[in-house]
Amino acid sequence: MDNHINYVEFKAPNLAKVKSFYQTVFNWEFTDYGPTYVAFSNSGLEGGFEKTDDEIVNGVLVVLYHSNLKTAKEAVMKAQGKISEDIFSFPGGRRFHFIDPAGNELAVWSDK
Repeated sequence: MDNHINYVEFKAPNLAKVKSFYQTVFNWEFTDYGPTYVAFSNSGLEGGFEKTDDEIVNGVLVVLYHSNLKTAKEAVMKAQGKISEDIFSFPGGRRFHFIDPAGNELAVWSDK
């Protein structure tokens, strides 16, 4: 559904270790998408872990869904949000990232 939180993305330096932790403690299930990304399910809200070697400052990316990325991007800019990553493709769809007026980074994705 448009404008709803649809996905949560975390950063992690070691995907195998974080997968083992969440599977053991919370019984989450995982799907690998190459060496730098793993999605999780059976958690109440789907999400994923992106591998990073950078220091993790804000390790969570909240991802909203919108069926029309161009419309959503224009609305973000009109409301004085800043685009931090322009629309790009990934396995399963496309998305962009933005910074809200408080300085939080979120993303909007679409399978369209």
